[in-house]
Amino acid sequence: MDSTELARRLAEIVGERHVRIAEGDLEAYARDATPLFRHRPDVVVFPGDATEVAAVLTLATELSVPVVPRGAGSNLAAATVPLAGGIVLVLTRLTRILEISGPELLARVQPGVSTKALADAAAAAGLLYVPDPGSQVVSTVGGNVATCAGGLRGLKYGVTRNYVLGLEVALATGEIIRTGGRLWKDVAGYDLTRLLTGSEGTLGVITEVTVALVPKPAAARTGVAYFTDLAAAGRAVAAVIGAGITPATCEFLDRTCVAAVEDYAHLGLDTDAGALLLFGDDGDPEMVEASLARIGQVCTEQGATGVTLAGSIAASEDLLAARRCSLPALSRLGSLTILEDATVPRPQLAEMADRIAAIAAKHRLTIGTFGHAGDGNLHPTCVLDAHDTEAIERSHAAFGEIFAAAMELGGTITGEHGVGAAKLPYLERRLGADQLALLRRIKSAFDPAGILNPGKLGS
Repeated sequence: MDSTELARRLAEIVGERHVRIAEGDLEAYARDATPLFRHRPDVVVFPGDATEVAAVLTLATELSVPVVPRGAGSNLAAATVPLAGGIVLVLTRLTRILEISGPELLARVQPGVSTKALADAAAAAGLLYVPDPGSQVVSTVGGNVATCAGGLRGLKYGVTRNYVLGLEVALATGEIIRTGGRLWKDVAGYDLTRLLTGSEGTLGVITEVTVALVPKPAAARTGVAYFTDLAAAGRAVAAVIGAGITPATCEFLDRTCVAAVEDYAHLGLDTDAGALLLFGDDGDPEMVEASLARIGQVCTEQGATGVTLAGSIAASEDLLAARRCSLPALSRLGSLTILEDATVPRPQLAEMADRIAAIAAKHRLTIGTFGHAGDGNLHPTCVLDAHDTEAIERSHAAFGEIFAAAMELGGTITGEHGVGAAKLPYLERRLGADQLALLRRIKSAFDPAGILNPGKLGS
């Protein structure tokens, strides 16, 4: 079926104005936030509710047309690039916060709600939505669930998976199911909620999410410690955790990132330092003060060249901004920015930092590294000239060695961005052939026609 006829059939479901086949629209949805991956879809469709989503999937199964669900397109692993063409199913019309329940400590939202909008609504009710990805302003809750996004509070509170209580999901066959629900304790049957969380649109399309909230902490404060290099900061993190402290936030930037952020945001960072460690805690005010003082003391004992505690909420926000703007700051250093994601056990953080620096030098690349030091999640980020094909080839080789190093140290190829198309070549080494075959059988059970997000998990 040609794209014009497919668009006509889709318009019968969602209305003509919610179907796009113009050249500019197809080009806009040919990629997400991952560089070097693009493929034009045949049609872009914007359903308005779960029933329309299910009807689109039923039609796609009938016609054997690929469907790639997506929200804001902030994915960094090419999980929402339509590699096989077909339909891009955009969920940004589903933006209603359906309910916030204080007594039950939960919220029900549609998948197109932005992470920040949910966080703001929870805060207005005196509650906290814990997942805190760096892309919270643009990323959607549905996308966060589909990739099991992490964030700046991962060490103390965990990732998105830990806060998903239930899902409404449209299957490829057109059925709409509900998994989990409003209960904190429910062990009836297989845990499909956890299976679908992180499935990257390969098993079904999320049409509603029920998430757990927590009471808003009475106080939150941050501090910063400077070190001679990233490995030294990594050793300090191990010492902080070893001292029995679990900060809410424990982030790091290497020398390249510190300089780029200061040049971009003018926050008063010490650009002579080789690395900085941003730490913070929340909870009872006295406990927070004691926690930050102890972290600062441990960092000093581990060789920190300077430790500063934020004196106000505004100063804390400035420090958090240093971490949040790392990617846009680095992006100013070259016309192509490749942000990657690897995680190692916390005691291996310093070793991994050294290995990344050595790999960057070996391949003559500029790689700035920042990330979530507390949970061992690093984001080595390469900046280069988009027209330098030889350098791009070197970057591919370098990241292959970085992923191999992470696995050699007992880590993984992604801690929070997902596998997508970018990491799929490395997945078998991470999981093994038997587990990969099981993933394919699970995919087949949910999506027998294989229409959902081909070229990704389960392919």
